[in-house]
Amino acid sequence: MSEKDALQASEKQDALKGIIRDLHAGVPAEKLRKTFARLIKNTSPEEIADMENALIEEGFPVEEVQRLCDVHAQVFDKALKKAGKPGKIPGHPIHTFVQENKAAKAILKELKRAAKPLGKGVPRPEEAERFGEALGRLREIEKHYARKENQLFSALEAKGFTGPTKVMWGKHDEVRALLKKAGEELAKKNWPGAAATAKTISGAVKKLIFLEEKILYPTSARKLTTVDWARIKRGEHEIGYAWVKPSNLWDAQLAEAAEKAPDYRPAAPGPSAPPAPSPGPASPAPSDGTIDLSRGRLTPEQVDLLLKKLPVDVTFVDENDRVRYYSDTEERIFPRSPEVIGRQVQNCHPPKSLNVVSAIVEAFKAKTKDKAEFWIQKGGRFILIRYFPLYDDAGKYRGVLEVSQDATEIRALQGERRLLDW
Repeated sequence: MSEKDALQASEKQDALKGIIRDLHAGVPAEKLRKTFARLIKNTSPEEIADMENALIEEGFPVEEVQRLCDVHAQVFDKALKKAGKPGKIPGHPIHTFVQENKAAKAILKELKRAAKPLGKGVPRPEEAERFGEALGRLREIEKHYARKENQLFSALEAKGFTGPTKVMWGKHDEVRALLKKAGEELAKKNWPGAAATAKTISGAVKKLIFLEEKILYPTSARKLTTVDWARIKRGEHEIGYAWVKPSNLWDAQLAEAAEKAPDYRPAAPGPSAPPAPSPGPASPAPSDGTIDLSRGRLTPEQVDLLLKKLPVDVTFVDENDRVRYYSDTEERIFPRSPEVIGRQVQNCHPPKSLNVVSAIVEAFKAKTKDKAEFWIQKGGRFILIRYFPLYDDAGKYRGVLEVSQDATEIRALQGERRLLDW
């Protein structure tokens, strides 16, 4: 985080503290709504969550921080009524996509201006640098396309809408190829070629923007439910955003709660007002024998098959330093037997390695290191051995993951292979 970003985060946190103090003093939530709306306009959901967590760590009562939900619910409800369509509310996935398109158009103008000197011949160093910077900024469009492919297209496919998304994905790949080509031409100082490719890129991106805003987004708005959009919103941050920081005004949790309970209304402000509704209790355990994971569900058999087929050896040591699992792969790098399960990890290494093993475990428990790596030569093979600490969502140490890999072939790779070669 830059010094400027840190300062802005501190100012926002101070503003949140002020709102909480006012709520505690009895100021009606209605009067604080505008202040909160301005605060979250350019703040992501993750930032709000981080600031709320920081306030609690500073000693603010959880109940007082929860009362911010009352204000948030009022802001969301009013914005929804005022905008008419959720896609027009800052923070809704469609709104974020459109904002990114506006940013892309501005960068395309920069790229066009920067390409002019290149098209005329040999540019000055600063002109070539300006073109490279504009091209680099445009490459961030990858996040825009990746969110469409992984978030939006997936939701549309679940509704049976697949053909157009496949076509558009192909168009994304065309832009990706053009961006790579422009970079290669710039590196080779093929100035006219780089300028010509930049022009082609501009046309391709603009065409995609037209298709998105005139066809894709209106279609998505018709086909997807609020619950679908809430799911898309919650997964966006894992891919990231291109050039923009989405607002927190359209709230996935509040939108989903309103969809599931049509008569839902934000809680009335006041000292006794309850926090905004949560998504509800966790779903009951599935009856098909699968295990709920953080991403998806698998049967125990599928988990075992997956781990056994990984091209690496995996060993898990729990928080009590006992070996709880090793992957029974077809070609193990280091020998293991079932008798190792439950054994103290310190007893699984020769005495000369004991200090190293203990140092790694203690560093992970103290959170002073986040990995340990070794590589050795074994029978003419290059073996990479890595250790990683595991912590749960609360930050509690839960053990060590050991990953061993024969990296001989990987180490020898050169160039590229983009086609299937069987």
